[in-house]
Amino acid sequence: MKKYAVRKIVRREFTVDVPASKSILNRALVLAAFSGNRVVLKTGAYAQDTRNLIACLTRLGVNILPTENGLAVCGEKLLEKATLDVGSAGTAARFLTAVLAFRGGDYEFTASPQMTARPMENLLAFEQAGVGIEYRGEYGHFPFRMHGDGIKATRMETDTGTSTQYASGMLLAAALGDRPFTLKLTGERTQGSYIRMTLSVLKAFGAKYTQNGEEITVFPARHVAESYTVEADVSAACYFYALSLLCGARVTVRGIRRGSLQGDMRFLELLAQKGVVLSDGAEGLTADGSTAGSFGGFDIDMRDFSDQAATLAVLAPFATTPSNIRGIGHIRRQECDRIQAITRNLTACDVPCTAYEDGIRIMPAEVKSAEIETFGDHRIAMAFALIGAKTGGIVIDDADCCKKTFENFFETLAALSE
Repeated sequence: MKKYAVRKIVRREFTVDVPASKSILNRALVLAAFSGNRVVLKTGAYAQDTRNLIACLTRLGVNILPTENGLAVCGEKLLEKATLDVGSAGTAARFLTAVLAFRGGDYEFTASPQMTARPMENLLAFEQAGVGIEYRGEYGHFPFRMHGDGIKATRMETDTGTSTQYASGMLLAAALGDRPFTLKLTGERTQGSYIRMTLSVLKAFGAKYTQNGEEITVFPARHVAESYTVEADVSAACYFYALSLLCGARVTVRGIRRGSLQGDMRFLELLAQKGVVLSDGAEGLTADGSTAGSFGGFDIDMRDFSDQAATLAVLAPFATTPSNIRGIGHIRRQECDRIQAITRNLTACDVPCTAYEDGIRIMPAEVKSAEIETFGDHRIAMAFALIGAKTGGIVIDDADCCKKTFENFFETLAALSE
């Protein structure tokens, strides 16, 4: 599927399924794979990023088999030499480099052109800790060879400003080690939701930790649980929940609960502030926008749930007042420069908007038909498809990029037009 013309939705009440949380599943996969035990992960569907991680773990000697309701993971005999292709999976890139740097061995890492273009700032910290890294191209980027006897340091620090995945990778590595390890967090997202998620998953896998301000000390897991249940993906669910406000729909996503670990639950709080009624049910959380009506603009710092920045940006033109989305400067360094991608596509839809270093200002407008340039970014494709679901007239230029995290997104969306 190259170009996809999004149809205006006709249904105003629906229930949908979304994949398992990639963020939680990929953390659990790493912990299970290196635990030395057999762990069953109870999980729903997953997409290309997780497939890339599974392929890497398999190359390392991990046995991963499908079960009736998930995956059985067993990594009893792991290889200390392997060639690993992380594709475009940021979690695989950040988590595996950290775990294998701490573990030691000889590994060739390759990646997709998209991932190769993204800097890997944590590699410098690993080099300073004694890991040998030979870059095959640009310094600090994939591809490279990483080799050594493992990181012996019991204390390091990492900047959360560019990506909290660096911190999460090191915390995962610490839980799989043989001694307590202290990580000092610096930067603007030291209390980020993804770090809290990582700590929660560590605890479920038997690791203990203490936190003193910006320092986290992890004590390696000693007794690993035999099974772990992975939540449904709130990030994926938000595209459908957004339709509750955008189209006045009543939307239920199976498997989503109020007590979720995932930071994108804050997006639902924004919907509730605009009149969407949230309620837990037997199947999942429902967002009912049938009585919400018109809504004012948004003025919000999204640094801790920035995966939904594009989603909020496509709601903004339909508001009655201007919107300001702040705290998202770091999304310029993700699959693409997302701030540029958002403003470029809003402009194509005839929506006045202004980008600045850390955010975007968006004016109310009558949205025009346009072809959306995704830049190969799944979040841009899924977010701008929502405009088409509201008005029609939107064509997504590279719909297949959604397979990175949500393989049947457009099939699920299309069913709402029938």
